[in-house]
Amino acid sequence: MTSSGAPFWSAPKRFPRPLEFSTSDPSQLNFILAAAILRAETFGIPIPDWAKNPVKMAEAVDKVIVPDFQPKQGVKIETDEKATSLSSASVDDAAVIEELIAKLESISQTLPPGFQMKPIQFEKDDDTNYHMDVIAGFANMRARNYSIPEVDKLKAKFIAGRIIPAIATSTAMATGLVCLELYKVIAGGHKVEDYRNTFANLAIPLFSMAEPVPPKTIKHQDMAWTVWDRWTITGNITLRELLDWLKEKGLNAYSISCGTSLLYNLMFPRHKERLDKKVVDVAREVAKVEVPPYRRHLDVVVACEDDDDNDVDIPLVSIYFR
Repeated sequence: MTSSGAPFWSAPKRFPRPLEFSTSDPSQLNFILAAAILRAETFGIPIPDWAKNPVKMAEAVDKVIVPDFQPKQGVKIETDEKATSLSSASVDDAAVIEELIAKLESISQTLPPGFQMKPIQFEKDDDTNYHMDVIAGFANMRARNYSIPEVDKLKAKFIAGRIIPAIATSTAMATGLVCLELYKVIAGGHKVEDYRNTFANLAIPLFSMAEPVPPKTIKHQDMAWTVWDRWTITGNITLRELLDWLKEKGLNAYSISCGTSLLYNLMFPRHKERLDKKVVDVAREVAKVEVPPYRRHLDVVVACEDDDDNDVDIPLVSIYFR
């Protein structure tokens, strides 16, 4: 019962039902197969050919003994949807993160030399990488838990990719218009006013062309820039020197990232140890960036605030360390 006295499992809630795994169910078996392959790929485990064969996979899965699920004792489930109290475990995120980092550092000592996990970049359009098989499998198993209609892999691709199917005529038109603008770039000597943005709707039909809209100008003190600009700094500088360089511009940097990796964040106390390290060295260590001999610069994204704590979007920062 809820705090109002109504049954907890009442509309719009759906009562879930546990699934019994069976190798004779193609949806379940294909999900296990795809998930196992991606997990092995992430941990650098060799994937044998038989693992991609549903029949062989079913034979291997049948040999696995999974212990029966035992619910935890003493767990209290909050039934009041208006409750706003937070558990003590969710209050101090920084402490949790610090504890996890310490555990990871301890575990890393037991790993083989040179071990490195491989992140997987989601690609929905490759039917051979098992990405959409896992996504569709996860979604359909959860839908089956709650008696929700399942979808095929194509429908799951439309949902996961947030895409709208396009017909060949509209795709061909868009490609042709892009090529026309590309010819102007290759020919050279054209002013911005010579280029065109095109708005088209084949169903009406409607074709409308206009000059490109200039980029938004961002102003700070006596400086101004757009998204097309880039700031450069010469020298093999440290993180602290980069922060000081931005400070001279009236900007307080609180986060520095390279690619998908965070090099520095003001919220993490352990990151202060990196302040006197060269930016390129931190990128090699944290982001695993490979800097070839011919590469002279490194690009970083910096998040900044002004003295009034207002976020300021600054251009990409290129550090020429050679």
